[in-house]
Amino acid sequence: MSTVAVARQPRTVLADVVSKTLLADIILIAGAAALVGLLAQVSIPLSFTPVPITGQTLGVLLAGSALGLRRASLAMSLYVVAGVAGVPWFAGHSHGYPTATFGYLVGFVLAGSFLGYLASRGNDRTIVRAALSMVAGELVIYAVAVPWLAFDLHVSIAKALTLGMTPFIAGDLIKAGLAGLALPSAWRLVDKVTKK
Repeated sequence: MSTVAVARQPRTVLADVVSKTLLADIILIAGAAALVGLLAQVSIPLSFTPVPITGQTLGVLLAGSALGLRRASLAMSLYVVAGVAGVPWFAGHSHGYPTATFGYLVGFVLAGSFLGYLASRGNDRTIVRAALSMVAGELVIYAVAVPWLAFDLHVSIAKALTLGMTPFIAGDLIKAGLAGLALPSAWRLVDKVTKK
C-alpha cells in the first residue's frame, strides 16, 4: 500500500481572485486605504469623549478580510502613515498625529492584519465564522485603543472603557454583522461567476 502526498492548495482571499500582478496589488492596497479614509468621513462627534462614531472600522473589517494578511497590513499602514503625513482622511477630514485616538489607528493595522490571516484560513467563507472574526477584529482594535486612551487622557482603564469602547459596542456589532454577511456573500458571487 503506497501513500501519495496530496499538495494542498493555498487558501486564497477575495483579493487573490482579481490580483495577479504587482500593479493590481498596489491598486487594491491604495483602494482599501482610501475606503477606510472615505468611511472615516462618516463621523459623529460625541460631547463626552474625544472618540467619534465613525464608519472607518467597517472599512478595516472589510479590507482586512478581503485583502489577506500582507496586503491588509500594507493598506492599513498606508492609511495611518499618509494620514499622519498630511492626507486629510482621518475622521472629520483631520490629519496629523491624533493624540488620544492614535491607539485606534495602530489597532486598525493590527486588526486588518489579523483579519487577513483569519480570512486566509477560510474564516471569511461562512456567515458565522466571518461574523465571529469581525468581532475578534474589533476586540483587537480595542485592545490597543483603550489602554492608549487611558494613557493619553491620564485616566483609569475603567474610565477609558467608558469613553472609548462602551458607547461604540452596539454600532461595532452592527458593523461586524454587515462585514460578516458581505464577505461570504462575495465568495458566493465569485463561486457562481467562476462556475459559469
